[in-house]
Amino acid sequence: MVLTREVVTLGSATSIIYWDMETKMPPKGVNLRSQQLGILSQLIHRLSTKPEIGKLLSKISKHPDLASLTNLQKRNLYLIQKHYDEQTKLPEKLVAETAKQEAIATDVWKKAKAAKDFEQFRPELEKMLHLKRQAADILMEVKGTKTPYDALIDIYEPKMSADAISHVFTGLREGLVTILQKCVTSRNQPDPKVLKRKIPINSQRKISNEIAKFIGYDVQSPQAGGRIDETEHPFTTGYYDDVRITTHYYENDMASSLFSVLHEGGHAIYDQNLKQEWMFQPIGSSPSLGFHESQSRFVENIIGRSREFWTFFYPKLNKLTENAFTDLSLDTFVRAINHVQPSKIRVEADEVTYCLHVIIRFEIERDLIPGKIAVKDLPEIWNQKYKEYLGVDIENDQEGVLQDIHWAGGGFGYFPTYALGNIISGQLLQTMEKSIPDWKTQISQGNFGNVKNWLVKNVHEHGDLYDPAILVKKITGEEMNFKPYLGYLENKFSWVYKY
Repeated sequence: MVLTREVVTLGSATSIIYWDMETKMPPKGVNLRSQQLGILSQLIHRLSTKPEIGKLLSKISKHPDLASLTNLQKRNLYLIQKHYDEQTKLPEKLVAETAKQEAIATDVWKKAKAAKDFEQFRPELEKMLHLKRQAADILMEVKGTKTPYDALIDIYEPKMSADAISHVFTGLREGLVTILQKCVTSRNQPDPKVLKRKIPINSQRKISNEIAKFIGYDVQSPQAGGRIDETEHPFTTGYYDDVRITTHYYENDMASSLFSVLHEGGHAIYDQNLKQEWMFQPIGSSPSLGFHESQSRFVENIIGRSREFWTFFYPKLNKLTENAFTDLSLDTFVRAINHVQPSKIRVEADEVTYCLHVIIRFEIERDLIPGKIAVKDLPEIWNQKYKEYLGVDIENDQEGVLQDIHWAGGGFGYFPTYALGNIISGQLLQTMEKSIPDWKTQISQGNFGNVKNWLVKNVHEHGDLYDPAILVKKITGEEMNFKPYLGYLENKFSWVYKY
């Protein structure tokens, strides 16, 4: 495990360098940073592909006592073998070029987004896509997938295919559209405008700290393992004892940062509650980004947008904002934060329409990777799909194809995990309610501890001991199923909209 420890340690160092690039690095530093990330990726790749690893794996596979290994040892061995097979197929030059391009493309994306001009970003996106297609072609063979896009999906969601996702998304989309229609046609519409109040950024920072305290994400004590910083696009990064989150504050939209802190905090407590004895081992991580997303969406929405959470937190919010919302009843406030309306921006989307944003991105990627559509046509295709799926008109590239950072970082295949995470969160809720039937009462009293402990025991502590599909069944007793998530939405929004 010495080599594995070195790879993981370098990877965690890379994540902190990336965090610095997004939070503290001066603008002029991007070219040097791209070189740094390129070299680090080369070092990680060299360590991951050392001939010594191949020899050891071969020796172990032929050892007469192989069958006597524990399940943990066998899983570690499987994950090391999988990673080694994949990395040895990827040329070091391609790995380094991709890391450098990620830094460059991300920097250009920020400028293009600010300028609302996709054409500024297009050449860098085309370079990134070219590099990822090369990697996908190589990985398709070693992963045994049907298509290059399936190989990219497997990076984030092992053993999941575009065909399987399409099948799930079809049923999910139909259910979401049905609920959406009930909401938008209801005569009892919440008023989201009541939330648009000027809240000083410093007050919002205090709110973030209180939310972190509620979910058990320590950012203030001498033993803190977390931080909350500010970036253009909120994210979580780090490893075990050093897991950092970011948010973005808007004076006239307090809810944006509030829910991003809940969301990223959900990611963070997952990373911090993996088994300490598995640190630096392959099993000491999550099985997929879909599972990771299930935790962030669970904390953000199932907990953070619930009436029970605000029964407890609403008085604190008013105190921290100098009574900015005291003219609103609790129910008026809760209905407002759960307002459903087709919109343009994924990260600001409500629970009912959020997955429709993800489905749009998935369908675009599914056609982009094999070359069925060209990069130059992305704005037009994006805008058409938003009109068809959500009924909104995209007015500029900033609120359209440039709104997400993922493609700048080469994250093709990442987007489906967001919707898969929502689906899993619904199944987890259905299962948890059998063990903690009074969880809502506990949350209303300010007690998140028992819910968190259930998540730690049933999700976090399993690490990567099982493939995601197997872990879903182990926890819930059934295959991945979107119906519990739709049931959760139906139950919640029938109250919000009184239909």
